Amino acid sequence: MTSSPRPHTVLVAHPGAELFGSDRMLLESVAGMRDAGFDVVVALPDAGPLVEHLSATGARVVVTSMLVLRKALLRPRGWSRLFRDLFRGTGSAWRLITRVDPDAVYISTLTLPAWPIIARARGRRTVSHAHEAEASAHRIVNAVLYSPLLCAHRVLVNSRFSLRTMLSSFPSLDDRATVVPNGVAGPERPAPARPELTEGLRVAYVGRLSPRKGPDVVLRAAQRLGRSGDPVHVELIGSTFPGYEWYERELRELAASDTAVHVSFTGFVADVWPRIAAADVLVVPSRIDEPFGNTAVEGVLAGRPVVASDTSGLREAAGGYTTTRLVTPDDPAALAVALTELAADWPRIVTDLPAQAARAADRHAPRRYREAIARAVSPEG
Repeated sequence: MTSSPRPHTVLVAHPGAELFGSDRMLLESVAGMRDAGFDVVVALPDAGPLVEHLSATGARVVVTSMLVLRKALLRPRGWSRLFRDLFRGTGSAWRLITRVDPDAVYISTLTLPAWPIIARARGRRTVSHAHEAEASAHRIVNAVLYSPLLCAHRVLVNSRFSLRTMLSSFPSLDDRATVVPNGVAGPERPAPARPELTEGLRVAYVGRLSPRKGPDVVLRAAQRLGRSGDPVHVELIGSTFPGYEWYERELRELAASDTAVHVSFTGFVADVWPRIAAADVLVVPSRIDEPFGNTAVEGVLAGRPVVASDTSGLREAAGGYTTTRLVTPDDPAALAVALTELAADWPRIVTDLPAQAARAADRHAPRRYREAIARAVSPEG
């Protein structure tokens, strides 16, 4: 009696266990591997809501020590922790590869710099998936950030902007790099937009409450509209990174400074669709480069007009739709003008929304994304 061959095994390393953008893409990546019949083990630095969703795909989850590169670790006061996490994480990764004995190692994001080096040193097929890109960063910073990718057999990036940024540091990566646009799932049945904007415009922001994401720009734009007599309701949906509680306090102070605008702080929610359905417009006001823009795509999929910063990967995510507007980053006046124009053109916008949602659903079909990830980690990939 012959035993059946062992399934293709993939060890996945990811830097967190929440359910924000890169976490949701990791979930789609693992689902693609599982759809292909691969045995998948996911290594995380801690437990969180992502674990339950990963387990539902049939993947096994392991919580282990690893170096997750954060800006705080690059400051002198963080160096002791950086070296401690590097030492512990290297040993943990080495032992985990021995225990799992994977055919391939898939590293999610650039914030796990040791993993491509360790996986390649262990002789495993190494696939790195870069979800980050800042063309405005210093060239030396980008060179350090991208250098571990030189150890990967395959490099996946989520936009042409990300690819250009990476190749500006290491042109030699071109022959092993592939653009895989994010697969973004929309709601099963998008709620129709309001036919008339009675009682004011409802504006939603979804994402981290951080200066780089620009939710304060939304509040300042809304206050401009409020002072001109146009009632506006703003809902901020998201939470801060640990250590950024000061920024949320500033947002609350800014919101309280103008009673003409109603602002609600919803916090993090796992299911954003009911909140987007309650809004008229979704705003993605990032101040600096974004490698892509899942939230902008989600807004289109949900059948809502989107106003996004005219920068980097957001142009690829939000561009090309009749119901989206791109505005100058960090410019409350420009954002206020875009919101006013959408409101003035509301009957036509509402008519166009279903067709634009269908376009986005085809362009960012999760099935295509899952198949691309499975090919990248397969023996033939």
